[in-house]
Amino acid sequence: MYRRMLDLPSAGSVTFFLWGPRQVGKSTLLRRRYPEARFLDLLRADEFRHYTRRPEALRHELQALGADRPDFVVVDEVLRVPDLLHEVHSMIETLGVRFALCASSARKVRRGAATLLGGRAIRYQLHGLVSAEFGEEFDLRKVLDLGYLPGVHRHPTPERLLDAYVGDYLREEIAAEGAVRNLAVFSDFLEAAAICDTEMVRFQGVASDCGVSRQTARAWYAVLVDTLLGRWLPAWRKRPKRRTVRTPKFYFSDVGVVNRLAARNSLRPGSDLFGKAFENWAHHELAAWLDYGDSAERLAYWKLAGGTEVDFIVGDMRVAIEAKAARTIRPRHLKGLRSLVRDHPEVERRLIVCLEERPLRTDDGIEILPAAEFARRLWAGDYAPTSSTPSRDRPL
Repeated sequence: MYRRMLDLPSAGSVTFFLWGPRQVGKSTLLRRRYPEARFLDLLRADEFRHYTRRPEALRHELQALGADRPDFVVVDEVLRVPDLLHEVHSMIETLGVRFALCASSARKVRRGAATLLGGRAIRYQLHGLVSAEFGEEFDLRKVLDLGYLPGVHRHPTPERLLDAYVGDYLREEIAAEGAVRNLAVFSDFLEAAAICDTEMVRFQGVASDCGVSRQTARAWYAVLVDTLLGRWLPAWRKRPKRRTVRTPKFYFSDVGVVNRLAARNSLRPGSDLFGKAFENWAHHELAAWLDYGDSAERLAYWKLAGGTEVDFIVGDMRVAIEAKAARTIRPRHLKGLRSLVRDHPEVERRLIVCLEERPLRTDDGIEILPAAEFARRLWAGDYAPTSSTPSRDRPL
């Protein structure tokens, strides 16, 4: 059993949404955190049918309990029955009940088919497993091969489980919501998008690879974001002194899924594919760290029009990070961070996360950290800002 780093509020204190891709452990976390709560599982066919026919039944059932009515209710996959949210809204106001509302897709919210309770619920996001949650089991090579889904790492045939995950995603998230008319072509799009993971997205190129229009490719990337299968990494655009690239990059939420979609076998250290997987992992750790720390800071990347770049910028040039899957860091690996400080001398810390055996520091202050040491320091709070603005109300 993995101890998750996300700290959820005490039962009954607030109403909140818990977002996250399928199978990252949302239900497990909620059941463990709130063993006494009333639990509605809308993935169960009987409960789904019951509340789809009569969303008001939940209100009537709680009212019937009188003084024994629970003050906290967990609803798993609440957006399968979006009308239930109107009842939740009413019960917050009239009965004083608080809810934990779990969801794997924001598509119904985007389309206006579901409400977010008018600001009455705060937001939490659960990611796949991070290094600190693996504990002593953390094995970077294994993580880069299999990804971050908890069930995959305890499964006797993890590759088959990942294949089933992709199939379930297509059937349950895409087909069930009618998000895509042609699943076969969308499957080709998934493969093309996986090959481009961690890269700047050229919609026309992806569209040509799978035989659809540029507008369709753009819309399908929005489907990946809405179903929490991936997220955009924007380019840094504040106060550029030289011309910078503005095209965003795209990162899948699980590198194991990327490997299966892109038909990658076991990744070989030193290869380009290993480097891309390593960068995905660094992004995963940083994104989860920011979300779990309730940070107002955002991630971005910085790239000059001439090609020099830095993989990750945390906050307002507070920390700059390069992910290099190299066992020996050479001067060429430092080029981006050294170029960055000429344009942005305000940058506070510069790091290279790599496969060196021990931490190093250059004469001009660049920290060179083995991957495991970087992860340890990250989750120990070494890179946290001195103050943070709450961000639970950030938009979807």
